[in-house]
Amino acid sequence: MSKRRAQQLAPVVEMAERAEREAAVQLGRAQALQGQAEVKLGELERYRADYQQQWMTEGQRGVSGQWLINYQRFLSQLETAIAQQQQSLDWHRNNVDKVRQAWQQRYARLEGLRKLIQRYQDEARQLEDKREQKMLDELSQRLAGRERF
Repeated sequence: MSKRRAQQLAPVVEMAERAEREAAVQLGRAQALQGQAEVKLGELERYRADYQQQWMTEGQRGVSGQWLINYQRFLSQLETAIAQQQQSLDWHRNNVDKVRQAWQQRYARLEGLRKLIQRYQDEARQLEDKREQKMLDELSQRLAGRERF
């Protein structure tokens, strides 16, 4: 009986394995997108630092009012881009957390099913061992009974 129950669960396990693999792929994609967002933010921040260093260098030499206005305008745009990229990174981090939780749930379900099947298989094995032992005991008793006559 337990062996048959384990066999009946095989399609359910296959579905759970597919769902877990899909979730793992989605997690990988989400992590890759988060990594890209982190790289882009780092590039923007380095660009800002370089641009600010350029201000320090040019400022020591003296700059025109127009140069200063252009510098401030561009720096403002750069700060906006950095803030937007930070928001994007925050979104990607939250998404990775959600996708990871979904994967963990699917993985836990799959492991639970595997343990259940293992338990059914162990039960079936124990029942079979008991049947064999009973048959051996009965055979042994019969042989012992024949030897008396």
